[in-house]
Amino acid sequence: MPSFPRISSLRRLLPPPLLLNFTLRSFSSLDSPKVGSVWSFGDNSNGAVGLPSPLLDAYEPTELSSLPSSVVSVSAGHYHSLAVTADGEVWAWGRNEEGQLGRGIATPRDTWSSPKRVMGLDDVKVRAAFASGVVSAAIGDDGSLWVWGRSKRGQLGLGRDVTEATKPSKVEALKGYDIVKVSFGWGHAMAQTKDGKLFGWGYSEDGRLGKMGQIFSRPLAQSKGTDKPMKFTNMLEDVEKLVAEKIEKEENMPIIWEPCIVQELNHLKVSDVSCGLDHSLVLCCNGTLYSGGDNTYGQLGRKAKGSELLPVDRIFHPLSLSAGLGHSLALCRIASEVADEATGVVSWGWNRSFQLGRKGQEDTPALVEGLVGENPVSVSAGRVHSIALTSKREVWAWGSGRNGRLGLGSSIDEVEPAILECLEGQEVLQAVSGFDHNLLLVSA
Repeated sequence: MPSFPRISSLRRLLPPPLLLNFTLRSFSSLDSPKVGSVWSFGDNSNGAVGLPSPLLDAYEPTELSSLPSSVVSVSAGHYHSLAVTADGEVWAWGRNEEGQLGRGIATPRDTWSSPKRVMGLDDVKVRAAFASGVVSAAIGDDGSLWVWGRSKRGQLGLGRDVTEATKPSKVEALKGYDIVKVSFGWGHAMAQTKDGKLFGWGYSEDGRLGKMGQIFSRPLAQSKGTDKPMKFTNMLEDVEKLVAEKIEKEENMPIIWEPCIVQELNHLKVSDVSCGLDHSLVLCCNGTLYSGGDNTYGQLGRKAKGSELLPVDRIFHPLSLSAGLGHSLALCRIASEVADEATGVVSWGWNRSFQLGRKGQEDTPALVEGLVGENPVSVSAGRVHSIALTSKREVWAWGSGRNGRLGLGSSIDEVEPAILECLEGQEVLQAVSGFDHNLLLVSA
């Protein structure tokens, strides 16, 4: 198996006992209630950047003056955005085709880009919010989970055949649990509790929820009573049979309609979770990183096959995770000759647009050399780009520059991480990426 790149500043990996102390010291400032304003950049075709029409794209970070200046956290979904204020309010803007803004599906498209407060949470003081493709979620200060939007893949977690929530609805299956984080793929979801339990629900194909739901799965080719591949005689027949197979697959989707414990990790405490489009990453407190789901682009980072959550092959000591469409990122603890405590970013998976930020074997986790010495404190994966925030509160971006999603003033792709010099003098508290846009929380 290929080894990690040799870097003169990295002599060895530090032992696991240093991991917990470093995590608490490094991220305490990010967890503080410091407020700020929201800045955005990237593709605004669905209004996710928050700029009024006809301004489609923002090639550099732009402040959203229509939002309160007391925002404490932001979340970038695939095509929409959420912000939480110090008062516990949730504001939303961007795509609303599935009602993920919480303002009704009939809302005119030309109003999507205008941030508005999400109604229906008046009795809930929200401490965090999370956006996906078609669903939004909020966590109350009592640890309760609230969801809204529309998904036929069970992503709401509200019970069998519940595919739509026009207003925030409480996930009763998680009543009594203190939820601290929820992460959504395109059709599946995972939630982490304060005491380290992990729940999963939604579309469970390919092991993205581990072994959960496998009893509902069956190969479509065998549904016709044969284990042989289908034979097509002409192009028209090919198309008709492929369409029929697709319809059958949709009608027989393996769905978990309510949150259930992820059994194979039930004996471990979970410290972070991130769902990509159709894969999942789970970090346990013992430092082991697990992956499950589709591995078309090597985004699982492991050679072991199987529809279950299995350890990722060789990786540094991970602190936090971010899963994109087809690539994976991990903020890791590394050793340095010039600092007692240092961090770096490890990447693997799809790299067609340079979203890994490095060269080398793509399906094996390896260090992003361009960020060595910068001490990143968070990392976020988009569709085909990535961004990182450093301890100096600087933002770095790499990958596809299309539609200004790198914030560097152009559409040029960046093979390696590049700093957003336009933010000089600003203290960035949080940096997150959606599919094609990004949000920053900048100190007021």
